[in-house]
Amino acid sequence: MALPQRLVEQSRRFDAGDEAPAEPRNAASVLLLRSGDSESAGDSSDAGPEVYLMRRQKTMAAFGGMWVFPGGSVDPSDDDPALRWAGPTPQEWAEALGVDESLARSLVCAAVRETFEESGVLLAGPDATSVVADTTGDDWEADRVALEAHELSFHDFLLRRGLVLRSDLLGPLSGWLTPIFEPRRFRTWFFVALLPEGQVTRDISSESSAVEWRTAASAVREALAGNVMMMPPTFQNCLEVAQHATAHEVLTATADRRIEMFMPEVAEAGDGEFALTQHPQWEALMRSSGLASS
Repeated sequence: MALPQRLVEQSRRFDAGDEAPAEPRNAASVLLLRSGDSESAGDSSDAGPEVYLMRRQKTMAAFGGMWVFPGGSVDPSDDDPALRWAGPTPQEWAEALGVDESLARSLVCAAVRETFEESGVLLAGPDATSVVADTTGDDWEADRVALEAHELSFHDFLLRRGLVLRSDLLGPLSGWLTPIFEPRRFRTWFFVALLPEGQVTRDISSESSAVEWRTAASAVREALAGNVMMMPPTFQNCLEVAQHATAHEVLTATADRRIEMFMPEVAEAGDGEFALTQHPQWEALMRSSGLASS
């Protein structure tokens, strides 16, 4: 898709050093997946894993009206060495995410915290082999609201309830950095996680106007048809999930992944038009899906 001329000129000003790009905020986002009836559906075009999507309020300053995954910016309190933790260590996550140990701890904590705040799903349990089965009670909701309002740290939340963060329930998927010409920029690490057995998502985020579960394949089709709005990272992450037959396959495929941050740049696309560069995996994913690239 060709970029408007104003964005091309804006990008040139940043490239020339006439304007300083905004400092990106570190963020984490989680693709919650589940294995629904669609995985055995007769219509293969609508088969595969289901992903949880939220449509952001149109009034939001960032990505208003876009369909996104649960997630948000890293909070200073996310980097707490005393955080109760089970699964791969922050150092192991640092290698997978391409960051230092401190940021790795913050990103994993932010991923789990934001998922709970925005969907009610909690990737934590009493020990390293179990997961909370139900988070729908009034007491859970009170804690969720306190976390969202920054009145309660995630460390204190887990400690109070005798829980440990289950980092083994997450898998690293991709990393995207907002282009330099955008006024609000994020350096976002995307994770995948299976919906824990017994838990349910709830439409509770004040930042969303609608939520839904749909197959990743149908989300891709709806975006291509222009029926829903998605930023490139959301679209491509859904596209990758759609390559797999089951939700478990998606998580397994991330086991040895090492994330390299990708930032789209403005490049001449031909006929005097300019467009954002595509992710290195874009063409391969589109071909394997039988979709024409654009």
